[in-house]
Amino acid sequence: MSRSLLLRILSAAILIPVAVAAVWAGGPWFSLVVGVFAVGMAWEWGGICNRAQPLALQSPAIIATIAIPTALAAAGWLVPGLLAAAAGAAAIAVLAAGRVRRAAWLAPAGTLYITVAVLAVLHLRLDGGLWPTLWLFVVVWATDIAAYAAGRSIGGPLLAPSLSPRKTWSGLLGGATAAAAAGAAMAADGGPPLALAAGLGFALAVVSQAGDLAESAAKRYVGVKDASGLIPGHGGVLDRLDGLMAAALAFVVLRQCLGEELLGWR
Repeated sequence: MSRSLLLRILSAAILIPVAVAAVWAGGPWFSLVVGVFAVGMAWEWGGICNRAQPLALQSPAIIATIAIPTALAAAGWLVPGLLAAAAGAAAIAVLAAGRVRRAAWLAPAGTLYITVAVLAVLHLRLDGGLWPTLWLFVVVWATDIAAYAAGRSIGGPLLAPSLSPRKTWSGLLGGATAAAAAGAAMAADGGPPLALAAGLGFALAVVSQAGDLAESAAKRYVGVKDASGLIPGHGGVLDRLDGLMAAALAFVVLRQCLGEELLGWR
């Protein structure tokens, strides 16, 4: 076993129980854990944007734009949090106006996306409850683990070689299949219809992989491999949570559009 894989396993062995415990506890404990990871992502995103175009106050503005709405949403003020996120992203865009020579949209768009995704995770647990949140986490974890295993063992054509040199079609299909199975298994005892849970798990796995590729595109654009080195074997917080953020945002939007009983636990 390689040192990198060992570090990856050890990090996951620590982070997954922490995440499960936070989801299970809910309330301020969940909000605290989400807040810590949100600040970590904000710090990393500020560093990435400064690599693209260093600007005074850009990194503090990004951290504030992500941290303040997160605190508001954790206190139950979701709409003020969304408004604060929009205002912060607009302020970052103004900060970059006339000073950024390329991709002036990168910092404000990425900051807004991260913030809204964090708010979606908070909203899902605080309003949706334990089981939909735990279901989503398990689906994304199954996606990541199976995609990594299938990609390494099967290989084959690359999924998006211009964005990620390692992701394969076999990894995508393996991850989506595992997500469908995990989604159905989680719903087997008093949850939604198994076909619905499996189909939604498969779809969210694809969304999760798209979120991973989007972050890879941003990193490749500025010329960095990892968002940071905060999580041994995984890179940064953004590297670990990019898929979860995309899937959570899609899941919350679906619940809002199709009804909160989408998965039958409410």
